[in-house]
Amino acid sequence: MGTKYIVKKNDKVGRYCTAGCDLKIGETIFFEEPFSVGPKSGSPAVCLGCYKTLYDSITVCDKCSWPVCSSNCSKEELHSKNECEIFSKVGIKFDANGDPAAQLESITVLRTLLESERNPTTWTNEVLVMESHTEERKVRTELWAAEQANVVDFLHDRCQLNRFNKEIIQRVCGILEVNCFEIVIDEYASIRGLYPNLAILSHNCVANTTHSKIPGTNFKMVVRTTTEVKQGEELFSSYTKSTDPTLVRRMKLSATKYFNCDCKRCSDPTELGTHLNSLKCTKCDNGLVITANPLDNDAPWKCTHCDYGITGAGVQKVYTVIQNELEELELMPFGPERIECGERLLKQYKSVLHPNHAFKLALWHDLSQLYGRAEGYSLDMLPDLMLERKAEMCTNLLKAYDVIEPGYTRLRGLALYELHVSLLLLYRSQYEYKTINTEKFKEQMRKVADILEESGKILSIEPEGTQEAGIGASALQAVEQLRSSVELLKDPEPEQEEKDNKDENAKE
Repeated sequence: MGTKYIVKKNDKVGRYCTAGCDLKIGETIFFEEPFSVGPKSGSPAVCLGCYKTLYDSITVCDKCSWPVCSSNCSKEELHSKNECEIFSKVGIKFDANGDPAAQLESITVLRTLLESERNPTTWTNEVLVMESHTEERKVRTELWAAEQANVVDFLHDRCQLNRFNKEIIQRVCGILEVNCFEIVIDEYASIRGLYPNLAILSHNCVANTTHSKIPGTNFKMVVRTTTEVKQGEELFSSYTKSTDPTLVRRMKLSATKYFNCDCKRCSDPTELGTHLNSLKCTKCDNGLVITANPLDNDAPWKCTHCDYGITGAGVQKVYTVIQNELEELELMPFGPERIECGERLLKQYKSVLHPNHAFKLALWHDLSQLYGRAEGYSLDMLPDLMLERKAEMCTNLLKAYDVIEPGYTRLRGLALYELHVSLLLLYRSQYEYKTINTEKFKEQMRKVADILEESGKILSIEPEGTQEAGIGASALQAVEQLRSSVELLKDPEPEQEEKDNKDENAKE
């Protein structure tokens, strides 16, 4: 690894990474191509060439009879040089009527094993040293048995790959489960990739790095800082969704990464003052219901003002219900029905969730994207009241992001952009209808320009070809035009302004 980052080791986390020098905000730390990529655990039927989800009918490769969406995808090297060769040789075909998740479970493991033969140095020095948590995984007997049947026995026995012993196949299953990163393909599809260097970065629920897939490459990642990092300070990534509440984050990390997070954010019952994990008390007016011990998922929750309480198991049940509703919302088409559903959920849980709760954050994010884009809610159709609503949601998001997603993060960049759009149109409307004077309008538009500029700086460093990079480049161009137009705007002549005021008074 280079001088920008140094690999160290301790007893608690094993290998970890520190800054080798002072790193600026948004600075590139390294680029990395994956050792292997493929379908994630529990995957639906996907094309093994481009990984798009296959919904209605499943087309298959002419050679191996496993899912691909076109002849071009059947020729993709990651497919043709890996599972295609093995499956066609032993005559194992994909069963379109069977469970796709069980059948696709072996693909990424198989690709990793075959890559170990092509790239033995990286395999030995960087992959085999990764944690697999074999003993912890054995305890989960049902999952272990399914993996043993669908992956280990399938590859070793049915695919006749006995040159890999069953222990190493099972170990690869663990390495992938613990160390892989999600690779987003589109709005509805994602796969997993094994990045040996990126995997060295320890987890923190307030990360100081971010990683982005570079379009037009074989899933190459760029890793950048999101905040300034001083020499010797640890570099952190996030293994889970930062906008989830503590209870959800810790349960996911325990289930998938086999460790209990005790970072500063997880250790604070108020989530660093954001209250993303706090509930409203149903017995008193001003009480907040928070956990007695955020590092114990089963700890009781108590009101800060009265004797009301709820068990940890009770909170988990409430969270499961809300999460299911949020997942259903995410599957809805990007239209007016989704807006109505999102607003309904906000009202439904208003008396249960803290005003800044993480689940409300998820709804604000969704609605802030929908207002201005959904049919019947385009920007030119939004009245001032809805523009104010959109701006309020963006402001609420940014207050939370400043704590849990600080600096140059995509979430902050996009929220700033949406805030600028809503305020720009709102202030123009107010100026047009003379509810604000020219001086006030110019002052507000300068603030809008500052918001747009910050958004542009954040998003423009995303990889070329991404939607975010396009928005960022447009923002930086637009900000200069906006500032110029504001400065060219002339104050009205005093006599004219006095006449306008008299006219307004006469109307009254």
